[in-house]
Amino acid sequence: MDKKSSEDLDRVAPLDRTPSVSKGSIIDADDRRLRAQGHKAELERSFSWLGALSLAYSISNSWLTYASSFGLVLIYGGDVTTLFALLIAAAAQWIVFLGLAELCSAFPSSGGQYHFTYIIASPKTRNFGAYVTGSINILAWWITTCSGLIYTAISAFGCAAAWFPDFAQQRYQVYLCYLGVTVLSLIPIYTIKQRYLDFMTESTTGFSLIGMVLTIAVCLGMADGDYAPGTILLENRGISGWNTGTGWLLSIAAALYCFAANGAVTHIAEELPNPGRKLPQVLNMSMVMGIVIVIPWTVAMLFSIKDMSAVQSSFLPSFEVFYQATGSKAAATGLQAYLTFLYYTCIPSQWVTCSRITWAFARDQGLPFAEYWQHIDPKRGIPWRTTLLSAAFCALYGLIYVASTTAFNSIINATCLMLNLSYVIPQGVLLTQGRDKLQKRAFSLGKFGYVVNLYSVVFMIVIGVVFCLPQTNPTTAGSMNYNAPVVVGLFTIVCLLWIERRSKFNGPHIDWDLLNEAHEEE
Repeated sequence: MDKKSSEDLDRVAPLDRTPSVSKGSIIDADDRRLRAQGHKAELERSFSWLGALSLAYSISNSWLTYASSFGLVLIYGGDVTTLFALLIAAAAQWIVFLGLAELCSAFPSSGGQYHFTYIIASPKTRNFGAYVTGSINILAWWITTCSGLIYTAISAFGCAAAWFPDFAQQRYQVYLCYLGVTVLSLIPIYTIKQRYLDFMTESTTGFSLIGMVLTIAVCLGMADGDYAPGTILLENRGISGWNTGTGWLLSIAAALYCFAANGAVTHIAEELPNPGRKLPQVLNMSMVMGIVIVIPWTVAMLFSIKDMSAVQSSFLPSFEVFYQATGSKAAATGLQAYLTFLYYTCIPSQWVTCSRITWAFARDQGLPFAEYWQHIDPKRGIPWRTTLLSAAFCALYGLIYVASTTAFNSIINATCLMLNLSYVIPQGVLLTQGRDKLQKRAFSLGKFGYVVNLYSVVFMIVIGVVFCLPQTNPTTAGSMNYNAPVVVGLFTIVCLLWIERRSKFNGPHIDWDLLNEAHEEE
């Protein structure tokens, strides 16, 4: 163990048989592993396996996410890509998560991707690489939460527009609703104690499953046998202007949003018993759950569409499908209102994720005034200050919507790209530094590890190009894609922040002997 590692372990106190935050008893292997990575346990390990799975699913919520974005896929390729691009996207994202799951198994920490990057990178590059990865990850989660907030507001206004067609909402009105949703979604975080977060995430998932069954039953039941199943396999009715191949690539990229947020579970590693074994299980099961749930919902919705062009041009495609299926504005409004409620229920889980990654980054001196932000509220047992910091960012970011919806949406559209970039950076580093950096772990890819890590890098390059393509061809100012300048701009900001943090940022250091000892007890 090098001198730096020794100093870092001294910072968290030497290992002894002191009370554990995890269980209130003798220190266990989970806390021993965390201490071996330069940190002490500060959060209660209150998440169960099911609660962690529910956290991942309550954020990604595959069918609900697709309800908000499948209208775009219909524009790219019509019926056929809406279903089959979804399957391809699921497989593509799952392989990336296999590489992430292995890293979680080796080095479980709330820091997640930046933590992995620091540990496996070379001494010359690890500080900058970890700082960039952590900053991108935090920004991605903050902006992802903004997307949930704005879509909740837009869905609510969409329900109102169905009954008051002459009402034209103003952007400031949507923003005020956005702020209202922000405040309301913070209430569960403030009032529910850490030990009951399990119940919150499981309830959210339960509400989602009820909604999925409800929409399928109502749409197919009220359609009264008027279905069009043949179009799913036979017709390509995209109207984007792109050729078939490009339309497919754009459809796959859009469908990735249904699964990309499953990686949230990596950031509750310090709140889950035996995370080295359970995190990979949860990551993989969240993909299984997402696929099994979104496919029947998608098929049912495609069967229900009677006027494709109306759905493609609709302000709220999900509402239009509900209306075509049921023939009742009241029924369609009821279903969309329930979806609006579900969008809201997803947001508290996003605050959990945002606060944990931001808190972990502050703990390693990644933020200005880090000592203030790394505080754990003694009453609630959560990093409440970083929760409020995340909410403050979202509130300020929402002002962009008032000024320009194009600018707001351009940054929102980059979130899937940024999340995947954070998943892939440590895997790319692992390729260059060698997989022998990974010690004994519960979940190992073995001889397939290099293949998975290499695939992840290639996948990132491909989707990086696809995510920068305009929505339509030929493009207009309204359909132009600004992802490339957005990502470059955010990276520039991160680099400027690095100038101030480079002498202060202090990533984790491994005591390999202590870590292996903890794994032996796993």
